[in-house]
Amino acid sequence: MSFFFEAVCNLRSIISPDNFNYNTDGYEGDTAEDRKSQDGSETMPFIDESPTMSPHLCARGQDGEAISPTPAEGLLSGGDTEKGLEMRKLVLSGFLASEEIYINQLEALLLPMKPLKATATTSKPVLTVEQIETIFFMIQDIFVIHKEFYDALSPNIQQWDEKITVGHLFQKLASQLGVYKAFVDNYKVAVGTVEKCSQANSQFQKISENLKVKGPKESKDCTTTSTMEALLYKPIDRVTRSTLVLHDLLKHTPKDHPDFPLLQDALRISQNFLSIINEEIDPRRTAVTTPKGEARQLVKDGFLVEVSEGTRKLRHVFLFTDLLLCAKMKKTAVGRHQQYECKWYIPLADLSFQTLDDSDSLPHIQTLPEHEIEEMKIKISTIKSEIQKEKKAQKSQSRNVDRLRKKMNEQESCLLLYSPTIPFRIHNKHGKSCLFLLSSDYERSEWRESIQKLQKKDLQACVLSSVELQVLTGSCFKLRTVHNIPVTSNKDDEESPGLYGFLHVIVHKATGFKESANLYCTLEVDSFGYFVSKAITRVFRDTTEPQWNEEFEIELEGSQCLRILCYEKCYDKSKLNKDDNEIVDKIMGKGQVQLDPQAVQSKNWHMDVIEMNGIKVEFSMKFTTRDLSLKRTPSKKQSGVFGVKISVVTKRERSKVPYIVRQCIEEVEKRGIDEVGIYRISGVATDIQALKAAFDANTKDILMMLSDMDINAIAGTLKLYFRELPEPLLTDRLYPAFMEGTALSDPAAKENCMMHLLRSLPDPNLITFLSLLEHLKRVAEKEPVNKMSLHNLATVFGPTLLRPSESEINKANVTMASDIWSHDVMAQVQVLLYYLQHPPISFAELKKNTLYFSTDV
Repeated sequence: MSFFFEAVCNLRSIISPDNFNYNTDGYEGDTAEDRKSQDGSETMPFIDESPTMSPHLCARGQDGEAISPTPAEGLLSGGDTEKGLEMRKLVLSGFLASEEIYINQLEALLLPMKPLKATATTSKPVLTVEQIETIFFMIQDIFVIHKEFYDALSPNIQQWDEKITVGHLFQKLASQLGVYKAFVDNYKVAVGTVEKCSQANSQFQKISENLKVKGPKESKDCTTTSTMEALLYKPIDRVTRSTLVLHDLLKHTPKDHPDFPLLQDALRISQNFLSIINEEIDPRRTAVTTPKGEARQLVKDGFLVEVSEGTRKLRHVFLFTDLLLCAKMKKTAVGRHQQYECKWYIPLADLSFQTLDDSDSLPHIQTLPEHEIEEMKIKISTIKSEIQKEKKAQKSQSRNVDRLRKKMNEQESCLLLYSPTIPFRIHNKHGKSCLFLLSSDYERSEWRESIQKLQKKDLQACVLSSVELQVLTGSCFKLRTVHNIPVTSNKDDEESPGLYGFLHVIVHKATGFKESANLYCTLEVDSFGYFVSKAITRVFRDTTEPQWNEEFEIELEGSQCLRILCYEKCYDKSKLNKDDNEIVDKIMGKGQVQLDPQAVQSKNWHMDVIEMNGIKVEFSMKFTTRDLSLKRTPSKKQSGVFGVKISVVTKRERSKVPYIVRQCIEEVEKRGIDEVGIYRISGVATDIQALKAAFDANTKDILMMLSDMDINAIAGTLKLYFRELPEPLLTDRLYPAFMEGTALSDPAAKENCMMHLLRSLPDPNLITFLSLLEHLKRVAEKEPVNKMSLHNLATVFGPTLLRPSESEINKANVTMASDIWSHDVMAQVQVLLYYLQHPPISFAELKKNTLYFSTDV
């Protein structure tokens, strides 16, 4: 039997507009024959768990492109509460009817199990006990789960009332999905066993091809005939349909209904489950045949940045069961089919992972200055805003939108090419070495693990002839699972733009480690098409159950996914790598969760668990929009320092610079100036809050606390102090003038303006700003070690020290989250960068050189 993962599924009436009421028609069409590809091989669905639409089975059309079915508009259209509750009943009634059919199918599948077991111990067994256990693995458990669910749901539908709650039933059903995971893992073996046993035993063949399925109670046709192979497919299909129902129930359930949070939780569990299943199903769903008749399957593919002769090149890399192939898209004439050109391939038998020896060094790699990378992000956000405005305008011209999309595609493609920095080296024992640059350690780990898993098999080195290579490269276009580079311009308009604001994450604990180790976690989120590491927990030493309970505030820029990686810390300096970007700590597990806007935009904490290689990491999260974070609320307690005017604090302390600023700067320069990502990596929120409380209360042991505290928490406390000032350090009054001053093109005029604006600041603000400037310059001097350039630091502090007042925001009439993010950010960064790049600025010299220059620039 061919591998069932190699082709695509037949959608038929599963989610077609005509049959989206979960009726019986959608359940009788999926025969084994329906799931055969052109070469006769069996297929397996790829389940789309995208958070932007209902999970569905994904098919491919005749041209090989993905088809994404959409639900009927009439069913999904919202209405008033009463209409919504009516639709809720209709959805539940349809689902109940389909549950009855599904239970009957499982019952039919189980019917021959007992007689087959009875004969297994006789002198003439039809099947062995082992074969029976393989074929019917987990079917009884699945049947019991759904029978209990049906029996509990049915009375509620029959005695329907708008106050009836069913969310707890769906939540329980979702919590038992682990049974389906075991079934899916065994599915291929089960179907293969049915096929082999049917060929070897005519009696079993007759049984397996004539299973009688009872019809619904109200159906006149009492039974239908189905094959065992077709019925074994039903559980695979069912888990997706259950998730579809949860989507629609949520759409027609009022938010204040008791069921709403329960259904949300059930949907989250189901989506995470589908995501896990996809990671195993998707890689094995495509294959080609070698000249020897063997199946060469596509395991993984994706776009990576290759360093070739010091130049970055975007490649499409294909991992097959026996080789790794690197290709680029050939330029073709308009109207002609796109084709790949093979750049190189390495047999997996000859492939190893190259690490940097003491004698080696990274080749010179083409890079862009950090400020250009940041400017690209701002431009992309600005273009997105322009596209939205064009679409909303009454006289919108599609040509304008197309022009802007093309412009955005150019910027995003360039960003994806130049942003990755983490090296991934592979080596051919016959001499060919290749270097890729990736954006996250998670991605590098995925590629490495996929290759190592294949290398555990008995692989023979393969040498492809020019014809074989041409055929294989030609097949890549149809086999590929990643069709476009991950840029916004390749997404549908209906897709979620992601979240803009701040995600608060508490990493509680992890369990499931077999041996004691030094353990920590990192958190990554996606931004502009690639993932960025945003936070790191402290190392929990020599334990199997680390209890971190650390909170982080992570800035989101159109993010849709949170990743958590769990590492074992390496303290053996002999194993440290010369390359600063190379992480030598061992990844113990990794996992990810979709950031569902409905789930995280609640005022309450949302608790979740990520399972990774037998390890469970517990965490909680909640989201704050950026417009809320822009608001500065003065402290009601004027005796503290946070939220209190800087002039009040310095007067009370009889100091020129607030004590909190002086102490945090001193501590960072003492032991944090060499810390990678200082001021960029989030500190633990609970530690920051503890320091905030200590400074507010003027605690005597504050110096002891500072010396014991994680340095990222101290850096975070300093940032929080400036962010919580009642008005920004550079003041609301001067904000418009700073914006206009930084835009001046004449160097002399710009110098006069920017210096005059500093002189216009109140003395406490100015002296504190100058102290911070000199500190940040000293941090940037260590850029080769800490990776924090002047531009990086300006990006972190610019929007904190210089923000528009609420009246300015209201005047700008900013409506979109992405607009709020991009509004004046580039200018804010440029203002601080100007002063950071300026020769040392003396307070005394500034006051001497008073110029008659108006602040109304």
